[in-house]
Amino acid sequence: MKLLNRNIEKDESGSVRLIPEGPEDIWHAYNLIQLGDQLTASTIRGVKSETKTGSVSTDRKRVKLTISIEDVFFDTYACALRIKGRNIVENKYVAFGQYHTLDLELNQPFTLSKPQWDLISLKRIEDACDITKQADVAAVTMQDGLAVVCLLTQYMTVVRQRIEVPIPRKRRSSTTNYEKGVLRFYDQVYRAIKQHIDFDVVKVVILGSPGFVREQFFDYMMAQAVKTEDRVIIENKSKFLLVHTSSGHKGALEEVMRDPQIKARLADTKSAEEARAIDNFYQMLNDNPDRAFYGYEDVSKAAEHGAIGTLMVTDELFRAADVPTRKKYIQLVEDSQASNANVLVFSSLHVSGERLNQLTGVAALLNFPLVLESDEEPESDREN
Repeated sequence: MKLLNRNIEKDESGSVRLIPEGPEDIWHAYNLIQLGDQLTASTIRGVKSETKTGSVSTDRKRVKLTISIEDVFFDTYACALRIKGRNIVENKYVAFGQYHTLDLELNQPFTLSKPQWDLISLKRIEDACDITKQADVAAVTMQDGLAVVCLLTQYMTVVRQRIEVPIPRKRRSSTTNYEKGVLRFYDQVYRAIKQHIDFDVVKVVILGSPGFVREQFFDYMMAQAVKTEDRVIIENKSKFLLVHTSSGHKGALEEVMRDPQIKARLADTKSAEEARAIDNFYQMLNDNPDRAFYGYEDVSKAAEHGAIGTLMVTDELFRAADVPTRKKYIQLVEDSQASNANVLVFSSLHVSGERLNQLTGVAALLNFPLVLESDEEPESDREN
């Protein structure tokens, strides 16, 4: 997603102008748009015109419309978003108050206006527009003198840097120039990895090459990390996955993704943290139920006591058509963050989100056991 303009007032009303660049961005837009918002976008509309002879023809014209949103439909299979509403800015093609349906298109800008922008929506825009926040898989394809550093999201592969360093040929009399060229190449790749890969986000770094280039570079990188006391590289050594590719070009990643073993290693990396959290919740629910709460009422009481360590919420709850319902979950997130809780927003399209929806869509792992009044045994029962 690309942010073109952001104009939000002190009272939290305002608008943002965005360009969806991939299917994942359409999903982000679906989570941003609420009933009652205003959407400005271009659309193709059939415009009838009558000729001098009385015949009628229909021309397809691109028209810019602003609608007040009354219905939103997201097609999970086609990853397409359709928004229906009344036109609120009259033009010569569409009358004021007339219904129209807009289809959000890739690489076509749209402007979304809200009476109030909440922290969940603003955080989603921030994450959607920052590729490093989305990509939890990185890849470096390389061959002698050529390397491509990429970040991978669920739908996209984004090239962050292409490195080309001329390496002299080996000579029988001396290999000094060749070795210097190789070290210069390795050094640039090493610096590119440190610049473009956020190891707090990235779960796996693929190093792919023909021959033994990947092993030789990996040995060089680790030696340099030890020499310079580079804790980031040393502590994330296990994240590097060395694989064979036919070349150092970006296209070689297609070979990697077809490998069943690689698929298994990379499966669901984007949702790994959420999957672990929900597994930990069920384990805690079994071992120590006073530290595992679910349902809005119980979780909100835990937030009041500052007891939440990890809050899990599905994005579906923030799309609630009922404004008070949406606001109470936003307040729950704010209260939890105020006590330094880790907040995870699950995608309702992922299996971990489906599991969380079975627990009403909201659950929490607590830092300490908490017994609510409703859970306590009545005094009369204890006396008997």
